[in-house]
Amino acid sequence: VLILGSGWGGNKVARNLDGNKFDVRLVSPSNHFLFTSFLPATAVGTLEFRAVQEPVRTNPNLSQYYQAKATRLYPKEKKVVCTDIFKEKEFELEYDFLIIAAGCKTNTFRTPGVDEREGIEVFFLKHLYHARQIRSRMLECFERAAMPARVKPGEVPTAESAAKRQEEIDRLLSFVVVGGGPTNCEFATELKDFLTKDVARWYPDLVDRVKVTIVEAGPKILGMFSEHLIEYYLAGLQRKEVDVRVNTLLAKVEIRTDVDTTCGGDFTVAHLKNPDGSMEVLPFGMMVWSAGLAPVKFLTENNNFEKGMMGRIKVDDYLRVPDTGGCVYAIGDCAVTPEPLPPIASSAEQQGQYLADCFNTYYYKPEFQSSSDENLPLPGPVPAPVGLPFPRFMYPNSAKFSYINVGGMVSMGFGDGIVDMSRADVPGFEFGDRVYKPSMRGYFAMAAWRGGYLLKQLSYRNMMLIPMYWFKSIIFGRDISNGY
Repeated sequence: VLILGSGWGGNKVARNLDGNKFDVRLVSPSNHFLFTSFLPATAVGTLEFRAVQEPVRTNPNLSQYYQAKATRLYPKEKKVVCTDIFKEKEFELEYDFLIIAAGCKTNTFRTPGVDEREGIEVFFLKHLYHARQIRSRMLECFERAAMPARVKPGEVPTAESAAKRQEEIDRLLSFVVVGGGPTNCEFATELKDFLTKDVARWYPDLVDRVKVTIVEAGPKILGMFSEHLIEYYLAGLQRKEVDVRVNTLLAKVEIRTDVDTTCGGDFTVAHLKNPDGSMEVLPFGMMVWSAGLAPVKFLTENNNFEKGMMGRIKVDDYLRVPDTGGCVYAIGDCAVTPEPLPPIASSAEQQGQYLADCFNTYYYKPEFQSSSDENLPLPGPVPAPVGLPFPRFMYPNSAKFSYINVGGMVSMGFGDGIVDMSRADVPGFEFGDRVYKPSMRGYFAMAAWRGGYLLKQLSYRNMMLIPMYWFKSIIFGRDISNGY
């Protein structure tokens, strides 16, 4: 079994396949599984990088791992061509079964200036190195803002240069978050916690000049949550003095060449299209973009399978790629099912669990081993692809993949958050002709968010490290060093 990708879907199936029944091999440019739910906290120093990743090679069921990128697929020959990430040398891998869990990349919607400034002032928030870049740039902005104005030797500062200096400080301390989804909102609140608890201590003369802005093109943030919880979260953002702009489009990112910065660097601005159609220029020191999904290069350059919306691979109810004889599967953000699923970690994780159950129960049997072009038999029923706190016996077994909505959670920094179970596939409380399902907000929601994600860690090491870093950030503050 060859698996492409080590994200939520690929990691789940790789760790749950029976190593005694299958030769499990995995290809991924990342040699770790990243717990993306903690990525916003990592970017501001609440957690450390080592605590939110799990090395691929710690999987006891894995026969072999290749740190490489899959580039070409030949379904008839059952071969995948890969390129190692170190020397870019190509090699071939054969398979009996192939599971494509290649994920996706961030979609910039061809917004002018975003790709050009990516990694300089504009940053994505999807991988571990993104969090490192964000933390480094954020600290750079504060350190540059704390420096004296740049003047030539023997030159006396003027009122005009002093005004330019103040304008430059305001720009450096302006942070823009593009997108109103859970990741963006969690990052904005983590950033505000960092500002009020740590920046206020180490940069007391700068903290009152910091501005955090969320730019959302849609009519509301957290669109998948209940309206009353969205209103509660929005009120919390306003209390934290986060400027939330809905129905606002980022038109472009531009470098102002007509402005002479007083401490070096480029003067970056965002052009915003407001709800009334007017344009606004917003200077910024750092922008975090986490809005939209686009197919990865492996999908765009391979035409061996039928594509659906956004260039994703079409699969059937059993997650099989059509016309591959039942030997190729696709899961997660790179696949589209007959009934499209939300592009969240839970969807990919459940698909990975479903495939692992199908393989362990059925696909190892002789009738599923075939070298012909005929489709392999369909699997029989397997348990629902969920885990604690949702017991599998609560749901019927099914031969087809059946997504189970387990609700949603979003933290709002320390001591606050929301939990929405209104659309979850869980029993509710009947009152007359209505069924009520639980939702939480405030401290108990934060406790559920932290406790739920802590129990999902893959190692006892991270289960110990994460609470330690939480405790450290509360008592001693976050790490503001930049030595990595």
